[in-house]
Amino acid sequence: MLTNRQLFFRHVGQTSCAPVGLEIVKAEGIYMYDDEGRKYIDLVSGVSVSNVGHRHPKVVEAVKNQLDKYMHLMVYGEYIQSPQVKFAKLLSDNLPDKLNSVYFVNSGSEAIEGAMKLAKRYTGRYEIIAFKNAYHGSTHGALSLMNNENLTQAFRPLIPAIKFLDFNDVSQLSRISEKTAGVVIEAIQAEGGILPADNVFMKQLRKRCRETGTLLIIDEIQTGFGRTGKLFAFEHYNIVPDIIAIAKGMGGGMPTGAFVSDKEIMNTLTFNPMLGHITTFGGHPVSAAGALANLEIITEENLAEKANRKGQIYIDILTKHPKVKSVRGKGLFLAFELEGQGSVEKVISKGVEIGFISDAFLFDNKRFRIAPPLTITDEEILLSAELVIKALDTI
Repeated sequence: MLTNRQLFFRHVGQTSCAPVGLEIVKAEGIYMYDDEGRKYIDLVSGVSVSNVGHRHPKVVEAVKNQLDKYMHLMVYGEYIQSPQVKFAKLLSDNLPDKLNSVYFVNSGSEAIEGAMKLAKRYTGRYEIIAFKNAYHGSTHGALSLMNNENLTQAFRPLIPAIKFLDFNDVSQLSRISEKTAGVVIEAIQAEGGILPADNVFMKQLRKRCRETGTLLIIDEIQTGFGRTGKLFAFEHYNIVPDIIAIAKGMGGGMPTGAFVSDKEIMNTLTFNPMLGHITTFGGHPVSAAGALANLEIITEENLAEKANRKGQIYIDILTKHPKVKSVRGKGLFLAFELEGQGSVEKVISKGVEIGFISDAFLFDNKRFRIAPPLTITDEEILLSAELVIKALDTI
């Protein structure tokens, strides 16, 4: 009989030539357990998904309770479903007044697709501006916002009328014009190596978009739901975007996403044409129940605020190591720069060997990621930092 590993490589579509290939049979809190009984501290949270940890009891309870009521009923938007309604209300209560209408989708890529369409529909324009070294997803529209030829050239032609600016360069903001429907940006570039936007840059970007009637779209897919020490990363800059795209940490481990805007803007998707955006499984009631519990945990336990202190513990410990050149990020969203060619790969590989999971970045090969569940305790931080130091000692 073939093993799961053999079946995985035979029947499951692969994303890379060398997947990590761990066979995880259980996950709880900050830990994942493989089929041989070894446990690993998850220092990437499934790439900013498991912000409240794996299988948080309140999320599991909410999911089970909803399973006992109903699952899929009808394509999104036709029926009133309590988990969607309650989550949309709680989310809106925790956002600025102008972010009050939630359109549920299935993933971050679809949230970006919907946000792009909404900007075009509302403004009547077609040009979209994005930033170099940003990652917004892999569907055709989201991929069009990536300027990396290695990752895009095989899928051309992409969506036309996309322009790219340099991140944090105020002098280029004049390229945003009355032809621009929307500007898509991460307040903290995730795959660029957790690079925060400058405060002046973000304020000038907000000002320029307002002057030209351009919608400012902030991608909060990796940075949302407490990851950066605020509920959403844009809050660090005291600005209010016109649209945000959310997913990953939204569902407490359940697959879901959304784009959020003002009701006046969002309503333009409902007419001329009707069904301006449509999805079968968006806002699936079981995922929405998980998302509601997830947001309640984050807000009631002040996990965003606590992330700042917890992140500082990692910084204080790991920056003392001679191989660590610098650190950047906010909250529990940190990137540590290393000396030496191939050092990041060595640390990540050693981590799997000794019991922790880290990750690299698409557009920065000098840094590795520390982004554990926000529920991690101080004792678990110290334990994981000790393991990271052991890995650093081997390079």
